[in-house]
Amino acid sequence: MEVIKVLGLNASPRKYGNTYKLLEIALETASIYGAETKLIHIYDYNIKPCEGCLSDEQLACRPPCINDDDSWVLMKEILESDVLIIATPVFWYGPSGHLKNLIDKLTIFENMIFIDGKSWVEGKVAGFIAVGAEAGAMMTIAYLMSVLNSFGYLIPPWALAYYQGVDDVLKSREAVMDSANIGKIVVEVAKLLKSDSSRKWYEPNILEVLRERNILTQVANKTENLKKETISKRMETAKKLLQKNPNDYKL
Repeated sequence: MEVIKVLGLNASPRKYGNTYKLLEIALETASIYGAETKLIHIYDYNIKPCEGCLSDEQLACRPPCINDDDSWVLMKEILESDVLIIATPVFWYGPSGHLKNLIDKLTIFENMIFIDGKSWVEGKVAGFIAVGAEAGAMMTIAYLMSVLNSFGYLIPPWALAYYQGVDDVLKSREAVMDSANIGKIVVEVAKLLKSDSSRKWYEPNILEVLRERNILTQVANKTENLKKETISKRMETAKKLLQKNPNDYKL
């Protein structure tokens, strides 16, 4: 069986902090379950903000990135991995700015749907860790989940861990357990997916399938019928109310 490659991104400028600790726990656990792991501190790399070339010419958003920075080095690592575990501190209810720059650049992979018919990261697996002194960890994870899923990543059950506080996170039973389980779960899911690597998920030509079966017309007709039925019932109820004396309902 092929080795599962798990890449962990530490999106904290503090390499020694709680974010790093939980990510290391996840990666060490992934190795126990047979994965080959690698950890990258993204603050070691120069990642310029996305220039939004997609908005001017969609087909221009493709590998390698238009920026002359280190982003393509990181994106190649992401592309070569089966699993991505992102660990970030909470910066004002969201991920760190350096991570946000990288995420914007990852649009390159998703945009390949319009160039060669498939997101280059479709079918890969993702897990998430967020750590903050105050509120915002779940908001951060929710953001990351929605974006990575939009790229084509599969997100397994329990693929998240978080911690809120300033104490040593290794003393938090829940955070440690959840992080370790991320490492276990993502590897197991990646193994299942690799056994069926030919599967295609997102279908760029799905509208043709709908047209062939006249689905849009069927939905429009069903909607119109439901609208007429609902309005008819609502008007009947309104007529009954008009026949009543409002004074009868005064408190």
